[in-house]
Amino acid sequence: MKQNKDGELKLRDRSLNFIGLNHKDIGARIRAERLRQSISQEQLAELAELSNTYMSHIENGKTKLSLAAMHRIAWALGVTIDELACDSIAKAKDVYEGEIHRETKDCDETEIRIIADMIKAIKVSLRKRIQKPTD
Repeated sequence: MKQNKDGELKLRDRSLNFIGLNHKDIGARIRAERLRQSISQEQLAELAELSNTYMSHIENGKTKLSLAAMHRIAWALGVTIDELACDSIAKAKDVYEGEIHRETKDCDETEIRIIADMIKAIKVSLRKRIQKPTD
């Protein structure tokens, strides 16, 4: 692992480009999952056996959480560490596919058709503008 000029840890992906370990993104994912489950910040702190202040700082990205703290939070929320850190890992496709599924499973037929059309249009646009590396 390397650190950038701001001291942020970097993880190496398969193409040797670095993906930053972003504690604000991790905190935001923790908060989003907590709210999705209708759990208060205090309840999550208690379940994870962490202080309320520490939990608040984690969710606001004001502190770097330890692996042990991330493990406790993931366990308390019933999610994987990958789901909390997917913005900082190279192989997160399954996490994002699951996220799309969770976000769309309560959609009616019209909504899901519109979302599918939007996904197709976005995919075409992305592939026109972003050149994928050859395998």
